[in-house]
Amino acid sequence: MRRKLVLENGHEFFGEGFGAGREAVAEIVFNTSMVGYQEIISDSSYFAQIVAMTYPLIGNYGINDDDYENFGPKLSALVVNEHQTYPSNFRFTQTLPEILSAFNIPGISSVDTRRLAKTIRDEGTQLAILTDADTDAGLAAEKLRAYSAPEDYLSGVAKDRIWYTRTPNFRYNVVAIDCGIKLNMIRLLKKRGCNVICAPYFTPPEDIMCLKPDGVFISNGPGDPEKAPAVIKTVRALQGRVPIFGVCLGHQIICLANGARTIKLKFGHRGANHPVKNLVTGKIEITSQNHSYAVEADSLKNSGLTATHVNLLDNTVEGAERAEDFIFGVQFHPESCPGPQDSEYLFDKFMDNIETFGRESGGTHG
Repeated sequence: MRRKLVLENGHEFFGEGFGAGREAVAEIVFNTSMVGYQEIISDSSYFAQIVAMTYPLIGNYGINDDDYENFGPKLSALVVNEHQTYPSNFRFTQTLPEILSAFNIPGISSVDTRRLAKTIRDEGTQLAILTDADTDAGLAAEKLRAYSAPEDYLSGVAKDRIWYTRTPNFRYNVVAIDCGIKLNMIRLLKKRGCNVICAPYFTPPEDIMCLKPDGVFISNGPGDPEKAPAVIKTVRALQGRVPIFGVCLGHQIICLANGARTIKLKFGHRGANHPVKNLVTGKIEITSQNHSYAVEADSLKNSGLTATHVNLLDNTVEGAERAEDFIFGVQFHPESCPGPQDSEYLFDKFMDNIETFGRESGGTHG
């Protein structure tokens, strides 16, 4: 099944189709991770995006039942140099083509992903269409011009009702504002003795407080953070009343709620090897990242927030906090453990904030 990928700038990349046979139009981005493709295809932050993997061999250890980051794949399409249909891994239960077919997601292989990534890096993120190889270039360009991005990305990935997941001998109740939450975030909260109550992103702040949270976690998610006004309003209403921790989109929303601004990056940060400096300790952490937007550094000056982490590749803000209100967030993904679990300490910091806040306030339920 010969197929081709056509970029908004007119560049064409030919290859072999796999997965679903349908057409896909979306923003195209690239990820530099060498492993973790199952986590990537099931990460809801890739909703309405075509993902190109720069590592040349994808699918070699298959798909298993335990490593999903959400309940099935969320991306629009997958672009690889080579995909493997005979995995070598005792844990695998499905192949990459099988899972893409099951969720009606198209893929294309035998693509020069090095050239593709350099094109996106040099010219910026843009729209692309994955279509049949014989599709006329003019027709492909017309379909790209006709495409309109979703107005509400979060409704495409978050559950529309409150759901619970509990742990034995729990210490705290944490309400996670679900903007497309990754399952490993829930796992790490439960590992630290938290019952997790996942509330949809549109849940009013008073309804959240009625759940009697000891802390509030704001998850990752897709799209422009400025188009999540309900969550921004909720953070403003809850700040100072309960400890808050945000990751990726959650970090951006915390900053917007305090008057900072966000900008769209030229081609975003997506990979498992981004060096970040902790400005508090001076240590360098190797981080996993997936975002198109970043907090504008100068806008933090009058926000009451202090920058805690910075990206060593481009000096973008990677973390911010307001210690007196027990609120902080990071742009990278501490739950992903790209190296020797460099950043899991942030979940411990959240637990410490909950403990200290409870002790100082005499109770954390409202």
